Amino acid sequence: MARLKFGAFLAPHHPIGEHPTLQLRSDIALAVRLEELGYDEFWCGEHHSTGWEVIASPELFLAAVGERTHRIRLGTGVISLPYHHPFNVAQRLVQLDHMTRGRVIFGSGPGALPSDAYVLGIDPMVQRDRQDEAIGVIKRLFAGERVTHESDWFTLREARLQLLPVQEEMPFAVASQVSPSGMTLAGKYGAGVLSIGSMSTQGLLALPTQWSFAEEAAAKAGRSVDRANWRVVMTWHIAETREQARAEAKEGLLRWHNEYNVGTLMRPGAVAYGSADEAVDQIAFSDGAASVIGTPDDLAAAIRHLREISGGFGTVIGFAHDWANREATLRSWDLVARHVIPEVNGLLEPYRESQRHVIANREVFERAGAAVMQKIMANERAAAALQETMAARTATTGGHMPDLQAEKAKAS
Repeated sequence: MARLKFGAFLAPHHPIGEHPTLQLRSDIALAVRLEELGYDEFWCGEHHSTGWEVIASPELFLAAVGERTHRIRLGTGVISLPYHHPFNVAQRLVQLDHMTRGRVIFGSGPGALPSDAYVLGIDPMVQRDRQDEAIGVIKRLFAGERVTHESDWFTLREARLQLLPVQEEMPFAVASQVSPSGMTLAGKYGAGVLSIGSMSTQGLLALPTQWSFAEEAAAKAGRSVDRANWRVVMTWHIAETREQARAEAKEGLLRWHNEYNVGTLMRPGAVAYGSADEAVDQIAFSDGAASVIGTPDDLAAAIRHLREISGGFGTVIGFAHDWANREATLRSWDLVARHVIPEVNGLLEPYRESQRHVIANREVFERAGAAVMQKIMANERAAAALQETMAARTATTGGHMPDLQAEKAKAS
């Protein structure tokens, strides 16, 4: 099976209370650290209300990240297309692609927060159709076409980009949550998918059905969709032990759920938890839990399970949050990079096989020790020195060295 890529999705979700400037700098530092750890992608969202999600322009934020990184791919996760004139979106993405030397992934959505659409005077019933319309126009602009388009919400007259992207084919993805519209758009345009709905138990169970929407729409449009371009968002907090992970994450998790999901967004069906331990038990340890609060082994097992029930995908995207303090959060990302990624991708198995091979063939490799002993005993001075070596406490030597205690026993 192909190796999985790994990335991070910064909505962002930050509890109210920290200096906004320092918070933004901390988010940039997270992206830089993730590149150092070898993560493949970093995604940043667009929101305009709620107080918890303060990045209004993913393009601006990713431009700052791009100046401090060199390899990691940068995704707009997502630009809410109904909020913008498509020509301006296309121009900003092209500029960002040049500024980052071709590392941009164009992620789009209809707009996730009803409060954002409300302040802009946009009817939620038209948002998904507007996203569809905008994608079609932006794709044509990226291809260098001159576009004339008349809509009830924007107009283009012989519009053409004077600068095209660095990437001959800029990769793009469509956000998918609960409704089939995201997957259907992905199929229609042959795009990738950013499955944000997988953060819930219901979303996990719906993944196979969701992907079928993309395949059906692709077949209808004469296109194809590739699971390698399917990104699935997961939530986790990882520590050396489950007890440590729970202790680090539980208070922040409780606040995130009660204050934001329930108190602010008032998500349908979401109820406040009475304690931090109840929040952890329900969100991470109940049957079919969508989040992982535990060890690297726990997360590796969850990823394997998700890969199995979904039928396969290309990238695991970790949801960035403030459940734990900053130090513990960074350590969590570090543990995933050092232990989960190589485990899931089979990078450690050759080590283990080599170890098993040496153990299983110990008798064969003991001949190397016999060869060393033969040379020692053939030299009188070396043989005399051997007695002193056997009496002394020496540092651990290589596997080719003879067993000196065994040789001493033979000699006596």
